[in-house]
Amino acid sequence: MKALTWHGKSDMRYDTVPDPKIEDGRDAIIKVSSCAICGSDLHIYDGVIPCMEHGDVIGHESMGEVVEVGRDNKKLKVGDRVVVPFTIACGECFFCKRGYFSGCERSNRNFDKAKTMWGNSPAGLFGYSHLLGGYAGGQAEYLRVPFADAGPIHVPDNLTDDQALFLSDIFPTGYMAADFCDIKGGETIAIWGCGPVGQMAIRSAFLLGAERVIAIDTVPERLVMAAAAGAETLDFRHVDVYDEIMSRTEGRGADACIDAVGTEADTLSGFSAVVDRIKMATFMGTDRPFVLRQAIMCCRNFGVVSIVGVYGGFVDKIPMGSAINRGLTFRMAQTPVQRYLPTLLDHIQEGRIDPSFVITHKAPLQDGPELYKTFRDKKDGCIKVVLNP
Repeated sequence: MKALTWHGKSDMRYDTVPDPKIEDGRDAIIKVSSCAICGSDLHIYDGVIPCMEHGDVIGHESMGEVVEVGRDNKKLKVGDRVVVPFTIACGECFFCKRGYFSGCERSNRNFDKAKTMWGNSPAGLFGYSHLLGGYAGGQAEYLRVPFADAGPIHVPDNLTDDQALFLSDIFPTGYMAADFCDIKGGETIAIWGCGPVGQMAIRSAFLLGAERVIAIDTVPERLVMAAAAGAETLDFRHVDVYDEIMSRTEGRGADACIDAVGTEADTLSGFSAVVDRIKMATFMGTDRPFVLRQAIMCCRNFGVVSIVGVYGGFVDKIPMGSAINRGLTFRMAQTPVQRYLPTLLDHIQEGRIDPSFVITHKAPLQDGPELYKTFRDKKDGCIKVVLNP
């Protein structure tokens, strides 16, 4: 089959790779009809994610038609149309039973490697390094889905691929970001990053009852999309974000702040920005946590800092004195997608949101390598890429 494969920093290729096969009775094989390039994939493209190997098939936002099922899989049948969550979960372990599917104890085939780095292992992920299981991803013609009786969700016939695809990751992730903010109604939520996840977080915050959303970015197309959803927008290259948020909140700060950027945050200048870049260049640090620092400082006393941007290793110069003395709550996770799927599918079917609004580019799979570059460089108004094998 054909698939997109990783061969080093900024080197993505359209290759021929072996077809996936059933390896366990609970497996299913999906013929991929639509897949997408995620902002998290850009961390792989930029060489930031560890434990990648040449030829790895990548991608974790996929949907399609079931073409084969294992003998023990009673949930799916050939011909079913499904969305595949990016988190691989058994559905039976301690964490899965409690709805924390991204903490699954059984799905990471390299459990010990992750435990050594992080103290314990999260769930395995599709197409996202051998630290998280080394599973082939879904930017391909076919995808093997482990524990397929606990993960994929059936897609109703009345929904298009474009409407359903983002149930795999960015819609649940953006919704979780807002859900973490403990919105009761009337809050002001500040969101750093107006990429695809940030856009979903903006709309989710309003769905959950926020009165105001302040969206921070510098890419014009992203800011226009955020404004179309009703957000107030700030271009961090033209205003002091802290001063502006304080001004707009009577000096109190936002009720909750969402970091939808993560490890590769853009910065302007200043001591911390210089140190971050030096540490990454000299392998003394793994992440640039500029946005996280700013979100902490801009959050009101006893507010919430919600973190859904990806961080891979160690961060420093975090203003913990501010967080502790002002009573901030931190909430963060890889998204337990399965936990949110029924609610979000209902939102789509009832017309409260159509996630396809975020798509700016559609192309066949073979155009993927060039579109990785387009997406990374934010060219041609690119916000979200959907590929069709």
